[in-house]
Formats: sequence, C-alpha cells, structure tokens
Amino acid sequence: MSLYIIRHGQTDFNAQARFQGSMDIPLNDIGRGQALRNGKKLNEILRGNSSKFDFVCSPLGRARETMEIIRSELELPKADYRIDKRLTEINFGDWEGHTAYELEQKFPELYAQREANKWTFTPPGERAESYASLAERITPVFEEFQKPTICVCHGGVMRVMLQIKGEVFGHNAAITQIPQDEFLSIKGTNAEWI
Repeated sequence: MSLYIIRHGQTDFNAQARFQGSMDIPLNDIGRGQALRNGKKLNEILRGNSSKFDFVCSPLGRARETMEIIRSELELPKADYRIDKRLTEINFGDWEGHTAYELEQKFPELYAQREANKWTFTPPGERAESYASLAERITPVFEEFQKPTICVCHGGVMRVMLQIKGEVFGHNAAITQIPQDEFLSIKGTNAEWI
C-alpha cells in the first residue's frame, strides 16, 4: 500500500521557531509555495492515478490549506477529503506561542528536562501532551488506513509515525527534522523523502 505523508507548509510561527502545537496558525506565502511544490511533485508521481487514493487531513487550517493546494494540483475538487481530529498536532500546553529561547530563560529546569528526553516530557498546561502520549492518539489512525492514502498533517505527527514505522525511536524521533518542502513516501517497509 502506498502512503504519502505531507507536513503542512510553513507558517509565521514556524519561521520564528515558535512552539505552534495545536494553535491554528495559517500558512504564510512560503508555506503556500511549499504546498504547491509538493502538489506538483505528487502529480508527477501519481500520473493521473490520484482518484485511487484516500485523502485525510488534520482539522487545523494550515494542514487543510496545504491539502487543498495539493488537491488543486492533482486536478481534484479542493474540499473532497476526510478530516481526522486525531491528526491534530501535539499540544504544547502553556508553551504554545513561545520560542525555545524564551522558555529556556523563563523555565530553565523544565526546559532542561525536555532537552534530556523530548519523547516523554510533557510541558505544563491542562491539555499538554508528550510525544509518547501523542503516539497513543496517532497510532490507531495509521493502523486504520485500508487503501493508498495521502495524509496531510504536522511535524510532531510525522515524528510519531516514523517511530511507529521503526525508522527512528524515542528521543531521536522527537528531535528528527521534518521538512515542509518535501514529503514522505512509504511503500511497504521502504520510506523515502521526496
């Protein structure tokens, strides 16, 4: 089964290195260009066979806009895709909207705990998640895919997916860089960035 997993394009928070998490921050112009590039590349690969794919997306606006740009490049109706709330980005709780530098200055001990093991660390805040708890939310989504799928989601979700697929583990998964101008192609046990 073919699976293409695409991170949403850049937002101003991404450009400023802010913890974005579950905040609904829109794409910027660079992000729209990245989504367009990914849509064009996907169109080259699929060669008109995109109707055989299921399309699923995070409910956050930056992911939805990315999906709609991609679907336009595939010459498909923009809004004809599924939303799965479980694909929402990891929630960074009270840390959302802040840069790492700001957090390190304000909460040095907590920030040091995070740096020691990002996979299990949960920031302060009522709805905050660790990558480990995100994995519990995300794993069933990827297990439920029954047909070739194009999924637009987030960097944290993709880090967890790489852990699920056995590409990277734990702390290494949490620090893996996830590009916005490439996407991940998974076919069987093979995974590659395109």
